[in-house]
Amino acid sequence: MKFNVNFSSMKYKEVKEYILSIEDIENVFNNSEKENIINRLLQDKRKTIQKLGVKMSNILESKEKEIQRVRKMYDFDRSFGDFRYVAGVDEVGRGPLAGPIVAAAVLFDSKVVEDKDLILRANDSKKLSISCRKELSLIIKERALAYKIIAIDNKQIDEKGIAWCNNQVFLEACAGLTTRPDLVLSDGYRIKNYPSLNEFVIKGDTLSISIACASIIAKVYRDELMADYHEKYPNYGFDRNVGYGTQEHVLAIKKFGIIPIHRKSFLTKILE
Repeated sequence: MKFNVNFSSMKYKEVKEYILSIEDIENVFNNSEKENIINRLLQDKRKTIQKLGVKMSNILESKEKEIQRVRKMYDFDRSFGDFRYVAGVDEVGRGPLAGPIVAAAVLFDSKVVEDKDLILRANDSKKLSISCRKELSLIIKERALAYKIIAIDNKQIDEKGIAWCNNQVFLEACAGLTTRPDLVLSDGYRIKNYPSLNEFVIKGDTLSISIACASIIAKVYRDELMADYHEKYPNYGFDRNVGYGTQEHVLAIKKFGIIPIHRKSFLTKILE
């Protein structure tokens, strides 16, 4: 791509297309070159071109802030000591009236972190859009050294209780990693009977990169599973409520009754 382009000889549409192409292949230019382009846009006599310069400047500023935010999440995982293989584990589906509880464990090599490898936008999965979660889930699976997803169904939840199942999915997800972690960070509470080193982190999916990534792939997996259940049981709105006790879901239970994926132990008051 041509760097010393003469904006003054270009029409607004041509300049806009050029700027958009920079956003698409931003690694072609270093920060100094991008600042040079922004300055030339801002110095253009046309206000429409100046606005493009402001827009590009805002994009770069937001990108830098996001890099620093995510960097802190990687640094957080390294703050527990000189551990190379750090895994994060998190669950989704503890509270729904239907469907399984799902946990994921995601392991990274903490010694290999370059800016190009940062998983930008990683955060508590509930704070992300559906499309963002799906996109990030694929990126996480590609960049993680190892990951494992475990689900425990509603029958075991009714039989063993949600607390036991919550701990068990954590245990099984960690045990299923193909690379053994030196340290496991768990969201919310310490994993009972975990045989190796484990630290728990309150609100870990906003602080720890490995826990945030575990949160994302677990939620994408469970949401897609509940969407499949919606095809089989269309009266309950599982494509929207993913099994949680929304008004729509509760009314459907009262009207159509329970189905094989409902957690009977969670429905005692509803069925009274």
